[in-house]
Amino acid sequence: MNSPAPIPAMAQAIVQAHAERFAPCTAQPVPVSAEAHPAFQAALQACSALGFIAADALVLARAWQAQTLRTGQFNAQHWPDDARDFGLQPVPHPQAFTSCPRALGLYAVLPDAAWVGRMARAGVPTVQLRFKSDDPTAIAHEVRAAVQAVQGTGALLFINDHWREAIAAGAYGVHLGQEDLDALPAPALQELRASGLRLGVSTHGYAEMLRADAVGPSYLALGAVFPTTLKRMATAPQGVARLAAYARLMQASYPLVAIGGIALEQFGPVRATGVGSIAVVRALVAAPDPEAAAAQLLRAMASA
Repeated sequence: MNSPAPIPAMAQAIVQAHAERFAPCTAQPVPVSAEAHPAFQAALQACSALGFIAADALVLARAWQAQTLRTGQFNAQHWPDDARDFGLQPVPHPQAFTSCPRALGLYAVLPDAAWVGRMARAGVPTVQLRFKSDDPTAIAHEVRAAVQAVQGTGALLFINDHWREAIAAGAYGVHLGQEDLDALPAPALQELRASGLRLGVSTHGYAEMLRADAVGPSYLALGAVFPTTLKRMATAPQGVARLAAYARLMQASYPLVAIGGIALEQFGPVRATGVGSIAVVRALVAAPDPEAAAAQLLRAMASA
C-alpha cells in the first residue's frame, strides 16, 4: 500500500467528496480514540465534521480503516457500504428471528385496535399497534383486540413494546425501540425468538444498526428521516442522504422500513433509497379522510 497522505489532507478529501450529499450538517466534536491508523483518524475527523455523532463516527472510522486494509488503498470517494467492513453478521444469520417479507409496503403505526382494524380494512399491508398505557389489563385487552381486528384482512400486525402480550395473543410480530432491546435480558430475548414472532427494531444510525444486527431481527426501521413531533428524538433527523447510505449497507441483510415525518410528497425520494417499506403515522391518523389518504399513499408506494 502506498504511503498515505497526511491525516488532515485525507480527512479534508472525505469532507470535500461527501459534504454536498450530506448537507446541511452540524459538525460534531471529534471523539477520542487510541487507534492511530491514518484512515481511521481521517475518517473520524471527517465524519464528525459531516455531522455524525460520536458513536456513528467511530463505526464509520473503523469501517473506513477496514475498507482501506481490504482494498489496499485509501479511497476518500467511496463511502463505506460493504458489510464485511462493518463486521455485520453473515447471511443467512446464524441466530435469526423468523423472517418477514422483504417489502413490507405501506406501514401504518396506529394508536389503538380500532385504528388498526380500520387501516387493515383499508388495504394497508402492514400495521403496528403503538398503544401507550400503564395498565396491564388495558394493554392485554388492546393487543387481543388488534389481533382480532386484522383477521381476514391479510394485514401483518406488529405490536410495539408489549411482546409478552403479543405472544399470548398470537400477533404476527413485535417492534422494539433500541432502549427496549438493550434492556431485554438474554433469556427473554431467547423466549421471544423461540416464540416465532417477527422482530422489528428501531435504529437511528450506524452504531444502533450494528447493535440490532447482533440479535438478527426480522427487519430494521431507519429514522427518523424527517423532523417529527410525535416523540422526542435523541438524534437529529437523518435525511434522505443518510437513509440511502444506510440502505446500501443493510438492504442485503434485512428488510428496511423508513420512518419519521414522511409525507406523501416525500415517498418518491425515500423509495429511491432502496427501502422496501415506508412507515407513516400522522399522514393517516391526522388525515381528514384516513381511508382516502391510505388509498393515495398505497398508490404512491406502488408507483415510487
